[in-house]
Amino acid sequence: MIYDVIIVGGSFAGQSAAMQLARARRNVLVVDGRKPRNRFAAASHGFLGQDGKAPEAIIAEASRQLALYRTVTQLEGEATDIGRQGDVFSLTLADGETLRAARVVLATGVRDELPDIDGLQQRWGKTVMHCPYCHGYEVADQPLGVLAGGPMSVHQAQMIPDWGPTTYFTQGEWEPDPEQAALLDARGVVVVRSPVVELLGEQTKLEAVRLKDGRVVPLGGLFVAPKTHLVSPLAEQLGCALEAGPTGPFIRVDNFQQTTVKGVYAAGDAAVAMANATMASAAGVMAGVAAHRSLIMPD
Repeated sequence: MIYDVIIVGGSFAGQSAAMQLARARRNVLVVDGRKPRNRFAAASHGFLGQDGKAPEAIIAEASRQLALYRTVTQLEGEATDIGRQGDVFSLTLADGETLRAARVVLATGVRDELPDIDGLQQRWGKTVMHCPYCHGYEVADQPLGVLAGGPMSVHQAQMIPDWGPTTYFTQGEWEPDPEQAALLDARGVVVVRSPVVELLGEQTKLEAVRLKDGRVVPLGGLFVAPKTHLVSPLAEQLGCALEAGPTGPFIRVDNFQQTTVKGVYAAGDAAVAMANATMASAAGVMAGVAAHRSLIMPD
């Protein structure tokens, strides 16, 4: 069987793309490895109509709704290789199965590379976070910190005081320039230059951080901008162009989520510099609609 569209990735972006194609009555296959980026978070916030729900519950309900459309097939599996023969794409899974389609939507996501600091990994998605819009409300009115890890860290530190008194930890590497320092001072941000070496607190709770110089700074939440890596090699196998983002590379797309390879669309965290559940879903909608339109009007 040759599907109209294969969607690789079944989280917010992939399922949103699938819904548009399902309602267009196209044969669509969703392949997903069941390891979404947001699996470490207890709840998804800021997503209209879904605020406070567990990400896995949102995905499960979307999957249930997609199953009601007879032209949709959902398959758990890891996509490892992809190629093209003429107008047909061939996708190979880890178990050796080969699937074919006229169009492809890559909603493969990214992997977060966290700083190697004792106690940080276990708190990721709970009291160590990357997005204040997603999780800032839940830690508001407590002492908060921003752990520097790149050039955007100062910008993040300037934002966080809207949620609570903020300390910016430069880690001895990401020193603000004079203009940035003035903005941080105006926002009441305290700058600490001794690196954070340990996070303290019971289980996933954050109570304080220990610095290299021995000081302990009380904190209720810590914001980190991790480095990101594309989870899947499929975009590069197809020859899709990538762009350099502030935290890592992402797939270049146009306003219709079309990649630089004809017939291949991309959506979600793998195809944007700034990730957010709502934006991932919206991009998935556009990718699904654009893939459908291309089946009708190939040129």
